Amino acid sequence: MKLLESKRLQVRTDLGALNQVLAWFDGFAHTFIPQTVWLQCQLVLAEGFTNAVRHAHKFQPPDTDIEIEVQILETCLEIKIWDRGPNNELGTVLKGLSQEMDQEAEGGRGLKLMKKVADELSYFRDDSQRNCLLIVKNYARP
Repeated sequence: MKLLESKRLQVRTDLGALNQVLAWFDGFAHTFIPQTVWLQCQLVLAEGFTNAVRHAHKFQPPDTDIEIEVQILETCLEIKIWDRGPNNELGTVLKGLSQEMDQEAEGGRGLKLMKKVADELSYFRDDSQRNCLLIVKNYARP
């Protein structure tokens, strides 16, 4: 599969950086990606970033970086969000998570939303002790 565009961004652990993240994401050449797919990817990027700030980096200093990588390929878009939080069981939680929304639940709806939108959603720890949330969204080029 041919890589069309790839970029990385590092931001501090700060919810205020979300505007910067979304503006950076909008800078991609994405006119050939269906608008609904692009908006869904924007949504899961925002949700994944805010989860990294609120949960993975809850006990990290504010100057701890979150790294985001976006790759646009011929038939899909990949988003990787790298955090430096503790090793946790989010990968296992994602595998067992249903896509049904519980309107009464106080939390967890963001994960279900990401699972519903993404064609592939996983969370793993790499050799450098970073966690990666991988979001893949397929699309058909016109």
